[in-house]
Amino acid sequence: MQIFSTFEHSSYLEIAITALEKVGIKKNHILAVPLISRVEERRLFDTLHRADGISLFDKGAAIGTAFSVIGASVGFVLEWGPIYWGIIAGVSGFIIGFLIDYFIFKVVHKRKREVKGKKSEVVLVLECPDELVEKVENVLWEHLALGVAKVEG
Repeated sequence: MQIFSTFEHSSYLEIAITALEKVGIKKNHILAVPLISRVEERRLFDTLHRADGISLFDKGAAIGTAFSVIGASVGFVLEWGPIYWGIIAGVSGFIIGFLIDYFIFKVVHKRKREVKGKKSEVVLVLECPDELVEKVENVLWEHLALGVAKVEG
């Protein structure tokens, strides 16, 4: 039977492997595979099939709407009229809002992009006889495994 488990990369993993060897699992039946963490930076613009919940459009739309109303109101007094000044002010407000969101995303939230909570960093794969499955599971849970799964083979 194969048992899969995930761990954080810590001394608990080393202790768990030693404990598994003491239970009766041979070294050549233990495989520890470290996972490579994501290093690619998030994309700014979402696509139809992938969205991350960050929008650079919201503040731009709100500020653009407010500026266009003000621009149209002031445009009654100015030479080009309310329509042109409403459009000019709306576009200017949208650009300002977009730049504010872009600055917040790139500078302020750059430090907060790490995944919160515990991360799986190592996958431990074990090949063990059926009579040791319960003991192996208990050893893995006692040594702070993040998850454990069994596959009959």
